[in-house]
Amino acid sequence: MKRILSVALLGLGSPAWAHHPLAGQPMETLGHGLLSGLGHPVLGFDHLFFVLAMGLAARLAGVPLRGPLHYVVAMLAGCAALYTGWELPLREAMIALSLLVVGGVLASGRAMSPAGLGLMFGLFGLFHGAGFGTSIAAQEGGVSGAVLAGYLIGLGIVQYGLAIGAGFVVARVAGAAGAAAMPARLAGAMVAGAGLFLCLEAAEGPVLGWLLS
Repeated sequence: MKRILSVALLGLGSPAWAHHPLAGQPMETLGHGLLSGLGHPVLGFDHLFFVLAMGLAARLAGVPLRGPLHYVVAMLAGCAALYTGWELPLREAMIALSLLVVGGVLASGRAMSPAGLGLMFGLFGLFHGAGFGTSIAAQEGGVSGAVLAGYLIGLGIVQYGLAIGAGFVVARVAGAAGAAAMPARLAGAMVAGAGLFLCLEAAEGPVLGWLLS
């Protein structure tokens, strides 16, 4: 597990992660939307870390397949909502908070109830989806219904697959120890640390503005 996490961190820092599958070209077809949807969740470490941690938490709570669905459905709804003009407030702050919360749950060594996880995944999924929605909402001239459909399909497939895969890995590593296993708790601490950093970064602007006013 630690080796996997180290490789993931090194990969996130490499130049390849800065490039979109379409190389900056506008989305014009269903295939374009699908490729963009498949690529976006793994291009930003905030979304990627949350999805992987979510899969771990869902597996440890005994809902490895059903748990991530709460997130995926809410994420797609949040993305579609932003596309139609419904803006969620404090989007970046909530995405940062999502990493801190789910990472903290894992680091605690205690599995949450399936109902609690479903509520948490659904809430944070709306904000992650709104974050993904900015890519299509900002495209000059908008996107067609086919592009939107491909984008949503790609987002759903890749994130659900990553969550299930992460859950499978932690099940193999943690074994009977479950949520109390050290690899799972270390992974949670790493995600929570990233969330704390992003929370401080999100608070930096407002705090500086208040101090200078």
